[in-house]
Amino acid sequence: MGVETHAHLDYKRLDPENLPLVLERAALAGIERIGNVFLGLEAYRANAAAFTAHSKVFFLLGIHPNDSGQSDIRHVSEMASLFAADPNLKAVGEIGLDFYWKDTPPEVQERFFREQLALALEIGRPVAVHSRDAAPETLRILDESGLPGEMILWHCFGGGPDLAVELIHRGYTVSIPGPVTYPKNEDLRRAVAILEMDRLVLESDSPFLTPEPYRGCPNEPAYNVFTAQVVARVKGLETEEVWRVTGANARRFFGLI
Repeated sequence: MGVETHAHLDYKRLDPENLPLVLERAALAGIERIGNVFLGLEAYRANAAAFTAHSKVFFLLGIHPNDSGQSDIRHVSEMASLFAADPNLKAVGEIGLDFYWKDTPPEVQERFFREQLALALEIGRPVAVHSRDAAPETLRILDESGLPGEMILWHCFGGGPDLAVELIHRGYTVSIPGPVTYPKNEDLRRAVAILEMDRLVLESDSPFLTPEPYRGCPNEPAYNVFTAQVVARVKGLETEEVWRVTGANARRFFGLI
């Protein structure tokens, strides 16, 4: 029943021998569908074919804010033809703002963010939003984008209750990653407690953000089960119910069959 909404299975270099093992472990953990996020056109063109034999993997494609400084804005218009040609491309993402890293000027990030939001609106695809140390600016741009809340997924939520209230108010879907399992992340767990179950999904962001008890090792989709267990504890639910509801939410958001 489970859906992994955000993984980078092609990150750096896709190992064709390792991919089936990762997908097998995910299936054994109860994950039926996996969203692989391609960070830019080059990654999609180089690696999408590796997933041809794996029909349960769907795709997201976007220009990450940290990559926008080395990208051509014309790539955004090129993305439109890729989405038209590949029905497995379900969302534009991950896109947004990242002010933690200082390599790309904010104005460049904002231009790419706005252009990709406009693309998503034009082609009728939802978006997966990356926001790091930039929540007020991200929310302002999203508010101005014209995209309805039900088309917006806040990827890798790491905020507290105040940010959770802002996202609830806007009707966004919120993705919970592995750090919710970290003992010191009480603020994140307090946010999860007030977020609505019908707008929650789970993600690994693999190979990053590995949950306990495997923190420090490379992450993979199967480890979402540990994230689900903590969300269930916070919500006072059975893990199976969290697995079922978040999976249904993801299918609805991405239009999965």
